[in-house]
Amino acid sequence: MSSVPAGLPPHAASHRLRDTYELVSSMRFAIALFVLICIASIIGTVVQQNQPYNNYVNQFGPYWAEVFGSVGLYAIYSTPWFLLILGFLVISTSLCIARNTPKIVAELKSYKESVRESALMAFHHRAHGTLALAPEAALQRASALLSSHGWQAKAQLREGGTMVAARKGMANKIGYLAAHSAIVLICIGGLLDGDLIVRLQMAALGKTTYAGGGLIRDVAEKHRLSERNPTFRGNLLVSEGTRAGVAVLSMSDGIVLQDLPFDVELKKFKVDFYDTGMPKLFASDIVIHDRIDGTRTEAAVKVNEPAIHRGIAIYQSSFDDGGSQLKLQALPMNAGGQRFAIESTVGSSTALTNGDQKLTVEFTGLRVINVENLDGNSAGAAETGATDVRKVDLVGSLDKHLGSGAKAPKDKSLRNVGPSFSYKLRDASGQAREYNNYMLPVQLDGQTLFLAGVRDTPNEPFRYLRMPADEQGSIDGWMRLKAALADPALREQAAKRYVALATPTDKPEMAEQLFITAQRVLQLFAGGTPPSAAASSGPSGGLNALAQFIESTVPEAERPRISEVMLRILNGCLFELANLSRERAGLKALAADDATARFMQQAVLSLSDAVFYPAPVLLQLADFKQVQASVFQVARAPGQKLVYLGAALLIIGVFAMLYIRERRLWIWLQPDPAGGTRVRAALSTTRRTLDADAEFETLKTALLHDARRPDQARHATDQAAT
Repeated sequence: MSSVPAGLPPHAASHRLRDTYELVSSMRFAIALFVLICIASIIGTVVQQNQPYNNYVNQFGPYWAEVFGSVGLYAIYSTPWFLLILGFLVISTSLCIARNTPKIVAELKSYKESVRESALMAFHHRAHGTLALAPEAALQRASALLSSHGWQAKAQLREGGTMVAARKGMANKIGYLAAHSAIVLICIGGLLDGDLIVRLQMAALGKTTYAGGGLIRDVAEKHRLSERNPTFRGNLLVSEGTRAGVAVLSMSDGIVLQDLPFDVELKKFKVDFYDTGMPKLFASDIVIHDRIDGTRTEAAVKVNEPAIHRGIAIYQSSFDDGGSQLKLQALPMNAGGQRFAIESTVGSSTALTNGDQKLTVEFTGLRVINVENLDGNSAGAAETGATDVRKVDLVGSLDKHLGSGAKAPKDKSLRNVGPSFSYKLRDASGQAREYNNYMLPVQLDGQTLFLAGVRDTPNEPFRYLRMPADEQGSIDGWMRLKAALADPALREQAAKRYVALATPTDKPEMAEQLFITAQRVLQLFAGGTPPSAAASSGPSGGLNALAQFIESTVPEAERPRISEVMLRILNGCLFELANLSRERAGLKALAADDATARFMQQAVLSLSDAVFYPAPVLLQLADFKQVQASVFQVARAPGQKLVYLGAALLIIGVFAMLYIRERRLWIWLQPDPAGGTRVRAALSTTRRTLDADAEFETLKTALLHDARRPDQARHATDQAAT
């Protein structure tokens, strides 16, 4: 049966097929596909690939995140349409090579010696004259001249003379084949080393991706690829003192595990830092345990210096925490709480509960070195006074303290502020906040402060609670004051002490009213219920509660004066409260000096902002034992050699096409009736350049040296005839 559609003549179908072949094998079609691949590659560079979907939702929003995900922009190099374009580019370029190779081969073999002698005078580069040599001697002279200048020549004897055809720069044609072959090799190498072979193997063997959690050893066999997998590229996480032999291959819809024919043991991970705190060297001392022959091979892996075993390259990709051991103190932030100790490791979790509220602490990281820009000559601090601690951000909000030095025109003061650790507190509904606390106090604006950061979402900067260190460099003084503030009996006693000191001796009747006011101020600051319904909902206490009380009970004209009085009472009562807490701890009272004034000033602000601290406990790092881990990229890449070969051919081809010019030269030698040999010469080049002009002038001068002009030759012929 014929496959020609009804009503369509056979010659029309053949014509359509030929048109399709010419389109697919044409240069414009290949260039169009190449442009599409370039655009897709730009998108793949701008949009981070294979990230968690929540990251894209935070970056683009729910609607556009779903739209971009539906077209595969988050794993663009493994999407079917990208692989299809890449495959068509291979086919198109291959057909283009197959279509033009016979023509190029014919050009390489041809000297084009059949050019008519009369056509030589139509070329831009042309010359003519008469040599006082016999035709045989003129031919020898022309041949020697062309050979000395690197020309390949061929002579054709004709009835009226000899046509010498020469060529030079034919590698220009080879450059065309090399450049187009390079594109094919690079694309094939990309297809071999991409997800295509892995997906085809998974489809053939019934393998599926895995999207769950748990231990690697518990993952089912249907989610694992064999050691004989011809091509893969995955990540291998190995902690110090441990070994691993299963790589993780990230796919667009989950992961696949790749069993390796060996285990990698990490003996030691080494990292060096610049003065800015940025890493400058990653290196891992490893031992490769071969599962086949049982050999044990030691190797060192650095960035761009991989170790290769059984055709699998082991690259140093990055580093991570390998399960550092943490010793923590949980400090209560609510009234009546007791401090307790926690021992855990990074990557694990611990349950916290007070009977009603249940939280899970997920320890996510330990950072031993934190180099920050501590510029103590910050004008802003002197002018504005204390900073709202809820707005403190070590990276962004306070560039004058701990920010990027690139934004500050003044000198930087870089210093390692010590270890920090991060964790998440997750409630029963699954909602989590992220915390980042520094182990050691930090010097800011001449004060020694403990920093405890919190943020609600990963795309937010941390907001830091700044708690002053006491004279021992400890957070205990601030914690004692906070606990005393939550005790009604101590608040009453502190108010009495303040009244006894602040009441004028000549006005004892003011004592009772001052005592009532002091108690009210302490109650509001400690988080007591505001007496007015105008108070807003949310956390109560702190300076915000005092402001709400004044706005709801004091006429607007009196508010500045009343605010000043209440703050003076608050500061005095808190000073007495701090001394009461110290007496209970067996410590002497605070001295009335500048250090105490700075401590109390920051303590008032931090106690006010502690109302907004969303955790019932504050975790403080007491001690740690760091365990490093290396992240290796393991790859079996058979297409890598094709890519390297393609890159070499591409360089050769581009240079050949750009810097090698194809030139052809014809010399017509014809016996002159007056004696000698008439010469005509012409040069053809793909591009007219000054070099081509100079080259032809040199050849013309050497070829026609001592030659007569044609009019002189004709005059000599006339004289001979007379």
